[in-house]
Amino acid sequence: MQSPGKSLKEALLCAQSEDRLTVGVYESAKIMTDDPDSVSFCVLAMDEEFECDIALQIHFTLIQSFCFDNDISIVRVSDMQRLAEIVGDKAEQLEDAHCILITNPADGSWEDPALEKLHLFCEESRRLNDW
Repeated sequence: MQSPGKSLKEALLCAQSEDRLTVGVYESAKIMTDDPDSVSFCVLAMDEEFECDIALQIHFTLIQSFCFDNDISIVRVSDMQRLAEIVGDKAEQLEDAHCILITNPADGSWEDPALEKLHLFCEESRRLNDW
C-alpha cells in the first residue's frame, strides 16, 4: 500500500480538478453546518501559528468533534505550507489552508482509489486510537 501522504496528495489533486475542495476554517465550517452529508474527508493542518492561536485550536477541536459525530474521516498534517502549495491557486487560500474539506460529487457516481485508501487508513488509526 502506498503511503498515506501520497494518497492524500492524490485525493486532494483529484478533488481539486473536480472542484470538490473547500479551503479555510470558516468556509469549511459553513459547508459542514449547511450540508454535512456532502463532506467526504477533512484535513487539518498545523503550523507554528497553531501553537500560539487559541482561537484556531478551539476551531480545530470543534471541527474534529463535528467530524467524529458525523462519521467524516479526518487527518491532521504538520506542514500547512506544503498543503497550501498542493491545493492553493489563489493568494487567500495560501493564508488559510488550516482546514480543507473534500466533498462528494453532486451525482454521487464517483470512486476515488486514493480517497478510499485514506478512509481505510483513518479507520485503522481509529481502531488503534492513534489518529
